[in-house]
Amino acid sequence: MVASKSDTYVSPEDYLAAEKVSLIKHEYRQGKIYTKAGKSKPHVIIMGNVSVLLKNHLRGSGCIPYMADMKVREETSNFFYYPDVAVSCDERDKNADEDFIRYPRLIVEVLSPTTAAFDRGDKFADYRTSESLQEYVLINQERVSVECFRRNAEGLWVLYPYSQGQEVQFASVNFSCAIETLYEDAIEIG
Repeated sequence: MVASKSDTYVSPEDYLAAEKVSLIKHEYRQGKIYTKAGKSKPHVIIMGNVSVLLKNHLRGSGCIPYMADMKVREETSNFFYYPDVAVSCDERDKNADEDFIRYPRLIVEVLSPTTAAFDRGDKFADYRTSESLQEYVLINQERVSVECFRRNAEGLWVLYPYSQGQEVQFASVNFSCAIETLYEDAIEIG
C-alpha cells in the first residue's frame, strides 16, 4: 500500500463500485482506500514465472491460480487486497460471479522495497484471519530469497526459508521447483 486516498470511512460496497470503473487499482483495509503501488520489471517477471509454473502444475487439479488483478476478500479483517498470485481450490470461488475470491489456499507476494514492511506485518496479520489460507509466500525481488510461511496442524505459522541452490516447496498445492526457476530472467544469479 502506498498512500491513503481517503481519510473518511468507505463501505466495502462503495469501494467495489468505484474499483470497477477506476483506471488504477486500490486496496481496501478497514474502511480506508489505498493506491496500489507500481511494480518493477523484476517484480513483474517473478510474478509471471510463479503464475505460469503454478498454472502448469495445477492444470486439471481443480485449483486455479490468479495473478495480480484478482482481489482477495476477508470479511473478518475487512480487507480487499490484490496479491501478486493467489491460488484457490474452493468451488465457491470458481462458481462466484464476484470479481474477488474469498477462499485462497496459497498467497504469493513479491516484496518491493516500498511494500515489504506492510507485506510482512499488517498484511500478513490480515491474511492469517483467513481460515482457508494454508501458505503465505514472500519472494525477494532483489536477491534470491523466498520465505514460506505454512500453517501447521496446531494453527501456528511456521517459517520455511529458501535460498540459492535450494528447492522451493509450496506444500499447500504440492508444488516444488529449483528456486532459480522463480527468478528466471528477473535478476542476475551468481
